[in-house]
Amino acid sequence: MSRKRSAKAISGLQVIRLPNQRFQEAFINVPAVGFEEPAGLFQRLYDYLADHPRLRIVRQDVFGIIHDPMHVHHAKAYRLNGSEWPVTWVEEGNGDGCPVAGIQVHALDGAAPKAVHLDGRTVGTVFEDDFARYCVLGGLRPDSAEHAPEEQAWETLETMERALACVGMDFSNVFRTWFYLDNILDWYGSFNKVRNEFFKEHRVFEGLVPASTGVGGSNSSGTAVIADLLAVEIKDPRVQLKPLPSPLQCPALDYGSSFSRAVELSLPGQRRVYVSGTASIAPDGRTEHVGDVRKQIALTMEVVAAILNSRQLGWEDITRGIGYLKHAEDAPHFVEYCREARLPEMPIVIAKNDICRDDLLFEIEVDAARLM
Repeated sequence: MSRKRSAKAISGLQVIRLPNQRFQEAFINVPAVGFEEPAGLFQRLYDYLADHPRLRIVRQDVFGIIHDPMHVHHAKAYRLNGSEWPVTWVEEGNGDGCPVAGIQVHALDGAAPKAVHLDGRTVGTVFEDDFARYCVLGGLRPDSAEHAPEEQAWETLETMERALACVGMDFSNVFRTWFYLDNILDWYGSFNKVRNEFFKEHRVFEGLVPASTGVGGSNSSGTAVIADLLAVEIKDPRVQLKPLPSPLQCPALDYGSSFSRAVELSLPGQRRVYVSGTASIAPDGRTEHVGDVRKQIALTMEVVAAILNSRQLGWEDITRGIGYLKHAEDAPHFVEYCREARLPEMPIVIAKNDICRDDLLFEIEVDAARLM
């Protein structure tokens, strides 16, 4: 097997392949084309997977559309519904926009992940190599939307802990989280208080505080929150997991948000960096360039580049990313920035979601990997 990372753009999708001992990992990015209907988007993904039957899905995230089981029959591609792997469906935030933003899939070639079941649903997958055992959880939510958002957030965090227990892990193994909060601007402060209290109770602050994304987004269950996470159980002492500071921003903990700016996972032969959702925030924690989306995009990308460069990585090492825009009409500004900065084509989905502050117009998260 080749020890080189490979990247391909194939008929409307991008695929990054990374060798991992006896198998390969595939990161598949399927961005929507214009106002593409969901069935067409799923069909492109389905066709690619049908041509690569060895791939086994670990995780699937869908942005810009809520899963509607009444329309599953409209395309055979909707068989990719997560019966054997976790799926997170995130609807857009404020106002009107594209009916779908894109799909991202993490899959394995040459290995079979094991499903994680909780409360009658598939909520995750587990796979391993000689270095570590990896757990991916997705679509985690409270049982009911009847309680206050803060109660739902606590229940979701407890659900994350229960799902981890199913595979012999707990929050000390978690290094990356995602929280999609419906009407985020109404209760993000309260969410942070709940997360802080949960982290204190579960002694997360005594170990690694995960990298994280918290943005707006509704879901088909009508709950106030839906969440994903990545966790790892290290088997080889050469594997290292550590938080990374942002050279251009203060720690998020300084203003009450319990997440690391980025986390690095170092394995024999490769380095991976997971950059949290990052926005136009000054070193003192204030929003920078209020009202100017182009300057917010430029500063945000500068901040992310500084984190990557601090670990000898660059935009060419991106394996997946999501750009969140408060207003759909601002998407061309991101495309323009990438073109003017001469950035390489990257596997990034652009979604329309509220950011955690009303004056923030853009946020981006990226994962990067380099073979050493």
